[in-house]
Amino acid sequence: MSVSNATAINLARSEFRSLRAFFLLYILLSLLILGLLAGFYYTYEKEQMLSGWRLSLQQQSQSYLAALKFRHDHISRDYTYPRDARFQSAIYDIDRQLIFSTLDNPDTDLVRVIRLDKGYIQFVLQPEYYYLGAKYLVLEVKDDALWHQNALRTITITALGSILLLALLGWYIAKLFLRPMRRAIRLLDRFIKDTTHELNTPVTAILSNIETLQTLSLDPKTQKKINRIRIASRTLSTLYDDLTYLILHHNVASQDEKVDLSALLWERIDYFHLALEQKKITVTTAIEASVIHKIDRRKISRVIDNLISNAIKYNRIGGSIHFLLTPELLSIEDSGQGIAKEDIPLIFDRYMRLDKVTGGFGIGLNIVAKIAKEYGLTIDVTSELEKGTRIELKWSQDA
Repeated sequence: MSVSNATAINLARSEFRSLRAFFLLYILLSLLILGLLAGFYYTYEKEQMLSGWRLSLQQQSQSYLAALKFRHDHISRDYTYPRDARFQSAIYDIDRQLIFSTLDNPDTDLVRVIRLDKGYIQFVLQPEYYYLGAKYLVLEVKDDALWHQNALRTITITALGSILLLALLGWYIAKLFLRPMRRAIRLLDRFIKDTTHELNTPVTAILSNIETLQTLSLDPKTQKKINRIRIASRTLSTLYDDLTYLILHHNVASQDEKVDLSALLWERIDYFHLALEQKKITVTTAIEASVIHKIDRRKISRVIDNLISNAIKYNRIGGSIHFLLTPELLSIEDSGQGIAKEDIPLIFDRYMRLDKVTGGFGIGLNIVAKIAKEYGLTIDVTSELEKGTRIELKWSQDA
C-alpha cells in the first residue's frame, strides 16, 4: 500500500467519524423539529374537524330542541324521550345531574363545548329554556377517523420527503464544512511526508560519520562531545522511524517471523547505552534466554524502542530501569516521575503529552498501543507519582 493510499484511508476514516457525529446530531434535531411541526399539524386538523362538526351539530340541534319543547309542552300525554337517528343525546339539569341519556360514551364534559373522547364527538349546548328541566343538552356522534387517517398519511409522506431532503442538505453542508479541514490535513500530511523523507538522508549521514569517528583516537573531551551528538542523532533517528511508521507502516501487512526477543531486547538496550550513561541510569535485567515469538521484527522493535526511550526520557538523573522478559511478558520499570492515576488511560492517545517540558510529540505510546492491539497483546500500566512507572506487555496464551 502506498503512502497516498494509506493517507487517503486515514483521511476517509476521520471524515467518516466527523460526518457521522455531525449527521446524527443534524438528523436528531431535524426529527425533533419535524415532530413538533407534525404535532401542530395534527392538532390543527383535529380542531378543523371539530369545528366542522360543531357547526353541523349546532344546526341539527335546532330540530332536536323543537322536539324537546314539544315533549315539554305535552308531557302529560307523551312521556317518551325524543330521539334522532343522526346522533345520540343526553340532558342534564342545572346541577349537572343526568336526567336522561342515550350516549354510547357516558363520560361527558359539560364545560367544553365540543370535544373528541374515546372515538366519540360530543357537543354541549345550553338551551335558552329548560325544556324537561334540561340546563345542558349533549349531542354525540361517532368519529369515523377519516380525518385522522388523512392527517397521518399527509404527515408520513411529508416527513419522509422532508427527511430525505434534509439528509441530502445536511450531507452537502457537512462536506462543505469539512472541505477546509480536508485541505489542511492533506497539506499537513504532505509536509510531514516530505519532511520525513528529507530527514532520512542527513540522519543516516550523521550516524555513519559518528560511527567512523568512534574508531579514531580522540581525547576524552572531544569523545564526550561526539557521544552527545550521537545521542541526539539516535533520538532523531527514533523520531524518524516513528513518523515513518505512523504515516506508512501501520497500514502495511505484517511480515511475521520467529523473533528472538531476548537477543532483540539486549540489542535495543545497547542501542540506548549512551543515553543511559548520560543520565547515569542503572540498568538491571531479568531476561530469560531464547524467548521466541512470531511477530513483525520492525514493529516489535518500535514497541521496545518507545518503551525504553520513555523510561529514559522521564527518568531522573541517577535513576534506574529494570527489564524483565519471560515467554509471557515484557516488563520495563523505571524510577522516574511517574503518572497520575487519572492520566494513565490517556497516555496512549495520539499527541498526548502529559509533560510539556521533557519533549516528544506524543506518538510513541500511541504506536505501542496500535501494535499491541494488532497482535492481541495486553498492556498493563502501574505508576505512582515521584516513584516511577512499570509497563507490562503480556502475550496471549496462543501467541
